[in-house]
Amino acid sequence: QVQLVESGGGLVQAGGSLRLSCAASGSIFSRNTMAWYRQAPGKERELVARITSGTISIYADSVKGRFTIYRDNAKNTVYLQMNSLKPEDTAVYYCNLGQGFNIYWGQGTQVTVSS
Repeated sequence: QVQLVESGGGLVQAGGSLRLSCAASGSIFSRNTMAWYRQAPGKERELVARITSGTISIYADSVKGRFTIYRDNAKNTVYLQMNSLKPEDTAVYYCNLGQGFNIYWGQGTQVTVSS
């Protein structure tokens, strides 16, 4: 069964970088759409970036030009490279896997950006 394990979160100063990783198991990973969402306290969970099995990617306007989503199918892992981080990026980041109409979530990893 599908499991997602995120890593790479932490505390960073504004302008710094982090790379989040999400390792998937229990799926035919290369066929899956992968995404990163984030949720700040008191806010709705929002889509940050998504990449399809064909490596077509989309980004939230707030992160375009700063974040990059990419995948390594050999490692069953999706990454989110986060550059030029801003305090507004502070949130819990969740990995998401889409398999047909089924969706799966990781536990989340905290990203905190200090000013």
